[in-house]
Amino acid sequence: MKAYELLFFVNPSLEEEDRLATLKRIDTAITSEGGEVDNVDEWGKKKLAFEVDRLTDGDYILVNFHAEPTSIAEIDRVLRITDAVKRFMIVSRADRD
Repeated sequence: MKAYELLFFVNPSLEEEDRLATLKRIDTAITSEGGEVDNVDEWGKKKLAFEVDRLTDGDYILVNFHAEPTSIAEIDRVLRITDAVKRFMIVSRADRD
């Protein structure tokens, strides 16, 4: 398995239970494909460089995980259809393999 890093943000005014449900959905997408979540780091509310969907702030979350390269497409699909996730980026971390 390879190491990956997922950074995404949600609307900062999102209810806590909805935010936790979004995190659970992403965790399930990673683990259902045989991956494992190493660390979840909640950065909190940060100012955006430009408006995204009329938002000027975002609630950032960083997820470090290990997964097979073939499962990244499914994780990407789940992130794209999750309405709470406004933007995301998945990066391979060769230094953590």
